[in-house]
Amino acid sequence: MWRQGRNPKFYLMILTDAALFAAALIIAFFLRLESHLTAFHRHQIASLLPLMVGVKTLTFLAMGLYRGMWRYTSLRDIIRIAYASILACAIILSWLVVQDRFGSYSRAIMILDTLLTFLFAAGLRATIRLTLAGRSGLGGSREWWWPRARIQDGHRVLIVGAGDAGEKILREVENSPHLRHRIIGFVDDAPGKAGRTLHGLPIFGPVEQIPDLVRTRRIQEIWIVVPSASGPQMRRIVELCESADIPHKTLPGLGSIIDGRVTVQSLRKVDYEDLLGRPIISLDTAGITGILQDKIVLVTGCGGSIGSELCRQIVRYRPRKLILWDASEANLYQIQMQLHHEIRFHDYVPVLGPIQQHGLLHRVFTQYQPDIVFHAAAYKHVPLLEQNPWDAVLNNIQASEQLMRTARETGTPRFVLVSTDKAVRPTNVMGASKRATEIILHSLCGGATRFMAVRFGNVLGSAGSVIPLFQRQIEHGGPVTITHPEVTRYFMTIPEAAQLILQAGSMAQGGELFLLDMGTPIRIADMARDLIRLSGKEPDVDIPIVFTGIRPGEKLYEELITEGEGIVATPHEKIRVLRPDQSMHATAQNAMRNLEALIQAAGRYDAPAIRSCLQAIVPEYTPDDSPPVLNA
Repeated sequence: MWRQGRNPKFYLMILTDAALFAAALIIAFFLRLESHLTAFHRHQIASLLPLMVGVKTLTFLAMGLYRGMWRYTSLRDIIRIAYASILACAIILSWLVVQDRFGSYSRAIMILDTLLTFLFAAGLRATIRLTLAGRSGLGGSREWWWPRARIQDGHRVLIVGAGDAGEKILREVENSPHLRHRIIGFVDDAPGKAGRTLHGLPIFGPVEQIPDLVRTRRIQEIWIVVPSASGPQMRRIVELCESADIPHKTLPGLGSIIDGRVTVQSLRKVDYEDLLGRPIISLDTAGITGILQDKIVLVTGCGGSIGSELCRQIVRYRPRKLILWDASEANLYQIQMQLHHEIRFHDYVPVLGPIQQHGLLHRVFTQYQPDIVFHAAAYKHVPLLEQNPWDAVLNNIQASEQLMRTARETGTPRFVLVSTDKAVRPTNVMGASKRATEIILHSLCGGATRFMAVRFGNVLGSAGSVIPLFQRQIEHGGPVTITHPEVTRYFMTIPEAAQLILQAGSMAQGGELFLLDMGTPIRIADMARDLIRLSGKEPDVDIPIVFTGIRPGEKLYEELITEGEGIVATPHEKIRVLRPDQSMHATAQNAMRNLEALIQAAGRYDAPAIRSCLQAIVPEYTPDDSPPVLNA
């Protein structure tokens, strides 16, 4: 208030409102008495005027209606004006009742005065806003009620989706003439919308009309603005756009739009994630907040696909400090710069180096004492680890075992291991190493630290995944190489995986192995054909598909549970718990007895011995017969 008092416009605002308050009272008398004012009524006006103006001014001050700038008046400000007008009326009526039980004052005049006070105050602010907005041309300052002159010569666009997102896109385009787009209308499958208008633009009907509208309305581009569309719905829309040979863009899913902001800049080319159509996840934010807010969080492998997304998700819950640990200098620098400059989160500590450095590991845990650890660091490429199995042992098993022991020794409350569906009945070293890590984790349960593992399948768009490989092959004209026509995999998006990891971490009591709902497995051959079509080409015509044969250690079908593991439901529909059988404790103890021999074999680069020790630790592991490239 003191700072406002130094601004001359502050007094101008109060004086203007005071004049309006006085006018409201006088006009209320004129309307009620039909302009027949007697000396008695003029006396009433004179006696009421100071009270009315004073009470209303003080009420408007108390409601903060002079703090903002009138040129940016919003709907919230209009509502506050209504509350202030009603409150002022209530105060004045109470005063009059106390003084002389309302005397001879007309109740109708009081009601009219309140209505006029609201209309005058709100109307003045709205008029100022609309006038200045129209002159300034600032897109963000005008609301839907401002009449705009639509661009007549811009890029002609048809919007798919006449919902909230479509309305926001239309509003931004019309508030931003520099975008040079002309929205022609909408198509929407909702039967009740066909034939209606949205801000004066027609909703032509269902999406099947796209080819005809492209031809008859000379559409130059289509924007698919249906963030909640399922995979089949998106596939159908894309096929119609391709049949009309028209460029098309879409919005990311709602879960990927930060803070729900829908803008033209959010539009991008349709990618495979849109065709997958994973449903939006409902999170127990209170539970996640409880384990992250004001806590010290450590993420290993923070620069990888899952690790970096975990960091981006974690900072939304305002941790006290985020410890970023990665062995890759480039990856660590990239996530550090993103957090610092893009997300504006500065309470982080970068740690560069392998987890196997025992001195560094102990120093980080004793100095920062993390409240929760998300262990996402691991080697994951099946063929490379088949040829270099010692690195799977040293990085995936030994480093994880040292990390978990350090967490237990220093009293870390929670530890979350990121695992994989390849740990189920593994046929490759990578899967066996992850299964061995799960078993070691189970052997360490029972202390103060709550250990848990989260198991899920492939992640779309992660580093080294099949989609970037296919896209590069398509860009170079093919062929697209697939190991087998029938190979299938489970897929989920990177944000979905990270969100469910956080959710599982908040639910654990200790010792659980959480299984994320991966949906229906997808044939890799079908995925390749979809990606070729998304690039505007025809499979087996423009881009050939070649089947190269199953690689060492690769399965046709991935599994999600191992024999002896029972599925138990959790409160979250996307997360289940695998309950190990009674033999798990014995398996864990056996693993610890064979662990030293496994590490020694890795130190000798002895591939046959490594596979033999892995079989002793993971009885269900059936190694591939293909020999590694290097064997000491």
